[in-house]
Amino acid sequence: MDDLSGVRAVVTGATSGLGAAMADALLGAGATVALAARPGPRLDAAVEERRGRGQHAEALAMDVRDAPMVEAAVEGLLGRWGGVEVVVNNAGIGMRTVNPRFFDDPRPFFEVSPEGFADVVATNLTGYFLVARAFAPALVAQGHGRFVNVTMNHATMRRRGFVPYGPSRAGAESLSIIMVEDLRPYGIAVNMVLPGGATATGMIPDALPEAARSSLLPAEIMGPPVVFLASEEARGVTGERIVAREFDEWLSSFRSRRVQGELGTTAGSR
Repeated sequence: MDDLSGVRAVVTGATSGLGAAMADALLGAGATVALAARPGPRLDAAVEERRGRGQHAEALAMDVRDAPMVEAAVEGLLGRWGGVEVVVNNAGIGMRTVNPRFFDDPRPFFEVSPEGFADVVATNLTGYFLVARAFAPALVAQGHGRFVNVTMNHATMRRRGFVPYGPSRAGAESLSIIMVEDLRPYGIAVNMVLPGGATATGMIPDALPEAARSSLLPAEIMGPPVVFLASEEARGVTGERIVAREFDEWLSSFRSRRVQGELGTTAGSR
């Protein structure tokens, strides 16, 4: 297990699903973690539960769609912490918000309401931009830091009936790739992590057949890669797209490439 003592991390969408699993993995490795989510009892309960385990959790109340709220929350956190090492962009909403039966009754893009389209894009794409934009100047000023952006299979971005979820995730992946290059000169790392298949989270429709439900990946599959990307071993790693279900193979290949000096890195990124 990587020791993340002294690492300060932020995870958005941290009260459930992949976000909760990644926050728990980071906390379990010893990091101090700000659980970012919309303000309310669910966020408060999530933080208190983890503090009850003796873990260093803090609430970061913000709606990632609201630029002034994001900026104020980030400013307040940086004022309290003095800096941050890792920011995990994860907050998102799925297809069931525009079509609760998207699994068994996919609908064409022209039946999606403009409001439904805008809400998914505002959360899954604009939210990543707003959070990264708010934290980036502080990471640049301190001379180190890491972004981890959660993405999805490319097949999901092209699947019939997956507007607006597919375009929102495709846009977030493009944003991530550009972030890699924009932040490389400053020694800030940007990497992507995806589960590698459908996961057992609240984004799955209730009507999913039991046979299909039994094949869902656990949300905890995201823990090992995000802990690695926050660790000392990942110093200098940027521009990677890691599939969580294939992480063991990826890590073996990474270590081999590092030994052979084949990795492109960014200097000084802790």
